[in-house]
Order: sequence, then C-alpha cells, then structure tokens
Amino acid sequence: MERTAVNPWDWSIRLGYNQAEVIDGATRQVICSGQTAVDGAGNPQHLGDMRGQIGLALDNLEAVLKAAGMDLGKVVKLGVYATDVDEALKNFDLMGMRFGSYDVAPPMTLLGVTRLAIPGLLFEIEAIAAA
Repeated sequence: MERTAVNPWDWSIRLGYNQAEVIDGATRQVICSGQTAVDGAGNPQHLGDMRGQIGLALDNLEAVLKAAGMDLGKVVKLGVYATDVDEALKNFDLMGMRFGSYDVAPPMTLLGVTRLAIPGLLFEIEAIAAA
C-alpha cells in the first residue's frame, strides 16, 4: 500500500494530520468502531482523566487492529469525539506519539459532543485501516 499526502495548505500538518491521503494498492480494509477507555469487561476507566482515557482508548484501538492483523501505521482515517475539545487537544501529544512512531498522519475529524454512550467517558476514537 502506498500513501500520498494531500495538503493544499500546511496548517493541518502542524496539528498532526493530513487533509487527505491517496491510498494506492490497498487490498484489505478494517473499519473499527469507536474505542474508548474501558477495560476488557466494558467498564469505564480513568474517570475524570482525559489523558488517561485517551491513552487507554488508543491501547484499545491498537488491540482491535492487532486482532485484525494491522497496526496504527495502517490507519487511513480517524474520527475523534470528545466531551471537552480543549482538554482533548491539550493531550493530543499522545496521538502524535502513537501515530508518529509509524510516521503517519491520517486524515482526522475531531468533534465535541455533549456525552458519549457510556456515562463517564470523555474520549472516543474510531478508525479505518487499510493494507
């Protein structure tokens, strides 16, 4: 699979994502549901701690991708939902550390929401991966 970044402007690159990517040669896709800060039994973790929730949501996303035979380096699209966008952005260095280690900056949308499906959750991330 070959990824070609499309950035008519450079401001999004400074924020850690491309405006678009052209994906050539992909033969397989994995579409992940939103991953949150829950344990293996679905119990919310890190209540009131946005950084802890982002970290665990990324761990859970990595686990789903691994079970599908992929990793964060194969993610081609992200959808992020946060109950407090400002607090999420303060902790987006976690996103950069995880995706940066694969040298990818998938196109992303970040939305502020009033709440997530499970009370107490502050952050959710969904992904599309391709290989």
